[in-house]
Amino acid sequence: MSETVPSANFDTRVDRLLEPIRNIRAVVVIFMVASAIGDFGLVWHAIGLIRAIGSVDRFHDALIFSSMIGIESLLLNQGIKRFFRRTRPTERGDVRISIRTPRTSSFPSGHASSAFFSALVLTHWFAWPWMVLFYSLAVVVAISRVGARIHHASDVLAGALTGTLLGVIGLVVLSSL
Repeated sequence: MSETVPSANFDTRVDRLLEPIRNIRAVVVIFMVASAIGDFGLVWHAIGLIRAIGSVDRFHDALIFSSMIGIESLLLNQGIKRFFRRTRPTERGDVRISIRTPRTSSFPSGHASSAFFSALVLTHWFAWPWMVLFYSLAVVVAISRVGARIHHASDVLAGALTGTLLGVIGLVVLSSL
């Protein structure tokens, strides 16, 4: 997919906005941790398992949730990303921020998709205050990918929208079980 000028301008503006905070050690650590816990949806699987402690029914829910995360990842990484094949802004990310080097294309962001998918699906089991925490975590994970220069801002935005759409589908499936 060829990059359009509006997307490039948007990506450049966001990158410039983030540049000053890439030199702040606390922000670098937040970006590294957020990116790492977003790898393979680890944080979301952990939340499902923690919720399952002490309940066979909730353990069943956690298995369904983890399966749903796996399906979302498969659709995104083996389907959507292969269609677009967008190059990343840098091959290994910003040198100031140590993260795992991804193997798939840049568009859309798998971390953002997984984060917003999971935050939305978790609303099926959790109430108001938890929802704010999950969406806040999703935003931090997504921003960390742009901050680490492993994704363009438009990749993250598209990933968040894709994950939300897949999450709506996931909620429909959950309500039918």
